[in-house]
Amino acid sequence: MGRTLVVLNAQAGTVRDVGAEKVRAEVDAALTLPGQEADVRVLEGPEMVAAIGDVRRSGYDTLVVGAGDGTVSYAASVLCGSNITLGVLPLGTMNLLAYDIGLPRDLTAALEALRHAKAKRIDLATLNGRAFHGVSGLGFFTQMAMAREQMRSTRGRVLGWFLALGRAVVRSGRLSLELEIEGQRAPIDAYAALVTNNVFDMSGWHRSRLNAGVLEIHVAEDRGALARIKAGADLLVEAWRDNPGIHSFQAKAVTIHGLRRRRAWVATDGEITRETLPLRYEVAPGALSLLMPPDASQWQAEAVADVKSAAS
Repeated sequence: MGRTLVVLNAQAGTVRDVGAEKVRAEVDAALTLPGQEADVRVLEGPEMVAAIGDVRRSGYDTLVVGAGDGTVSYAASVLCGSNITLGVLPLGTMNLLAYDIGLPRDLTAALEALRHAKAKRIDLATLNGRAFHGVSGLGFFTQMAMAREQMRSTRGRVLGWFLALGRAVVRSGRLSLELEIEGQRAPIDAYAALVTNNVFDMSGWHRSRLNAGVLEIHVAEDRGALARIKAGADLLVEAWRDNPGIHSFQAKAVTIHGLRRRRAWVATDGEITRETLPLRYEVAPGALSLLMPPDASQWQAEAVADVKSAAS
């Protein structure tokens, strides 16, 4: 008999709107399967963190997290390198990983997708040894994340984005950095640096593959306040790859050194922390077992990649 621990964020919008007990009962009914019992808990704050942190010692073979990217990222870091499988329910403000694998926003539809999902190993990335599943960066984009978090109550995605953009332009400044890849160092004056786990190569900030075994590094060259405003607008309309001031490249690992500072605010999967430089990023291939619906685009993308590899 397998055992699944389901941790739902009590502060998630769906839980508050529908009611904790009603959501808990729906999740329990959907994920209690033949040969698999579900332990469903609606928790918040330290209790949620503690339950996730203890999962490797509690005898569960699957952990399902209903929350945003920050909590999902923490769960991924806990399960990194283990055989415990992670499932996600998109109940948070940002749900990049859930949407990458095609999970619907609607809770009932997402539960149905999870019922038929199969485990597949995907890559994680690490920042100074701590695993994360999506994106991490410093500078202007971190300031945007901080400002956007402070403006959560602002109605309207576009209005909130541009309010955050204005605040980020005011707060952010030039970063004198040195990037180290494969022993080679290159100095650069930038207003932002972003590292992604695999390549966000699809519209809507999605990845066609989660197991390509690479990092993508984006450095926004310092060209003044107007360049920052344009970069923020390009992110909104998904035209940032055509921005001549943003340089992108791939690597297995990168170290970001600060030439004039020892600490920096870093946003990683939506969570903001104060980090000591240098920042060492590495890819951890196949580090996480993830429940993926059978129609997830990553299944097809990997099959195509395998055919191309065999042909070459």
